[in-house]
Amino acid sequence: MTRLPGPSFAAVRVWYNVGAMSETVWEIYAVRYAHHDRTARENLLGGDPHDNAPMPLDYFVWALVSGDDALVVDTGFDRAMAQRRGREFLQSPAEGLAAIGVDPAAVGDVVITHMHYDHSGNHDMFPNARYHVQDREMRFATGRAMTHAFARFPFDEEDVVRMVRRVFRNRVVFHDGDDTVTPGVTVHHVGGHTMGMQVVGVNTRRGRVVLASDASHLYANIERGLPFPVTYDISEVLEGYRRIYALADSPGHVIPGHDPLVMERYPAPRPELEGRVVRLD
Repeated sequence: MTRLPGPSFAAVRVWYNVGAMSETVWEIYAVRYAHHDRTARENLLGGDPHDNAPMPLDYFVWALVSGDDALVVDTGFDRAMAQRRGREFLQSPAEGLAAIGVDPAAVGDVVITHMHYDHSGNHDMFPNARYHVQDREMRFATGRAMTHAFARFPFDEEDVVRMVRRVFRNRVVFHDGDDTVTPGVTVHHVGGHTMGMQVVGVNTRRGRVVLASDASHLYANIERGLPFPVTYDISEVLEGYRRIYALADSPGHVIPGHDPLVMERYPAPRPELEGRVVRLD
């Protein structure tokens, strides 16, 4: 990786607190690349079905940087996919990464939190990376669940086929539950949104941050206990909220996957990146 100019919740928490000082410390950047206008009733399962208040989604990839090392979490989608899915495309994720000094061609490890179209596209962007996925996610995306139109709608066929091809090229690292990707960066299976949904724990200068990705699309999902409607297993989503809070140093250390509030709550690394990139650590 190069940057260019099932333990119990209590056991997990104690392990991080004891070991945090000896682990690598990472910077975290959220790179915003697309936007979609929606309403609250479309985002909150169990909320008011008549709530038409605006509740838009932003789309991010996340870059972890430590010295000369860089790791990317999720790969987003491209302009063509944005047009197909009716999303507003703001910039290529590669442009946002380059703006913070990360060369996608030099990235050695990419964590895919799950294989929905908005998290696993841009196939040629990371030509030298290994992809980290959960065993259960690959099984879900290539198994009988995909015979149902509702289940396969958030997936893109080419994304899944490309991941299978990477398996045959020895470019996929499979994880089964909790695991370490590299010192200071861990993955944790929570399921719920998809069968193999995983979150990413990151050791930072302000403590243990959890990139929840689509385990909680919005702050409102996890804070109000109201899942996003695209759900594989509702009970896993709800238990996932507890798990995420247990893994993070505080609720303020949890970063949801699509909330525009992330851009308001965290600063841009430089003034010219306002609205495009914020720093989370």
